[in-house]
Amino acid sequence: MNILDKIIVDKKREVILKKSIIPVSQLEASVFFEKKTISLSDNLRNSTSGIIAEHKRRSPSKAEINYNFTVEEVTKGYETAGACGISVLTDGKYFGGSLDDLLLARATVNIPLLRKEFIVDEYQILEAKAHGADLILLIAAVLTREEIKSLSEFSKNLGLEVLLEVHNQEELEKSIMPTLDMIGVNNRNLKTFEVSLDFSKQLAAQIPDDFVKVSESGISSIEAINELKPFGYKGFLIGENFMKTDNAGKAAAEFISKL
Repeated sequence: MNILDKIIVDKKREVILKKSIIPVSQLEASVFFEKKTISLSDNLRNSTSGIIAEHKRRSPSKAEINYNFTVEEVTKGYETAGACGISVLTDGKYFGGSLDDLLLARATVNIPLLRKEFIVDEYQILEAKAHGADLILLIAAVLTREEIKSLSEFSKNLGLEVLLEVHNQEELEKSIMPTLDMIGVNNRNLKTFEVSLDFSKQLAAQIPDDFVKVSESGISSIEAINELKPFGYKGFLIGENFMKTDNAGKAAAEFISKL
């Protein structure tokens, strides 16, 4: 069993437990439930930098990245730096995140927030909306075509945008449907953790222009972004590169101004 399979097994258990503790009615009573969402796809289409900056404390591939910042410091720094949107990791066991991080980010900034999570159930999408997210992530590697369809439709009905993550041709082919807004290519193989920008380059031509193209993982330089832009990429998800510094917001600001 690879790390991704383990995460999904744990996630399904976690969702069952949460459903037994917090009813859907409680999530729907959140002040954010009626809030109009902010479009990340629009921001990316109109941006010159396309940076989606990430709040991430740790990951399975890098045990600890940074625990020294508050969510407010990081997200405010990202917004001030000119990021198009912010990705907030909410998985606790493997990434050290939580839904409280999303809530704190929403209270701090007024730019699109992505709930970065391993979504396997509609309940998690309700949680995302209730905690102030503007969009969710769906990972093609762990979902069937039918699941992608039903989860993306459910999201759209709540006014949330959908970023679908793929890693290869097969995942892309099974996933393309009109209820997606953005298609992200993960440059990290989630099974082996190997990272290469070639994944983004190879899949670029297969992604229809109706979707905003996003490149994720392994982007640590201006050169990498300039390499990917000719392939039609408008969004670039960067987490570790900013988080591993002494000041994530400052690192993002310097990076974006160079772009």
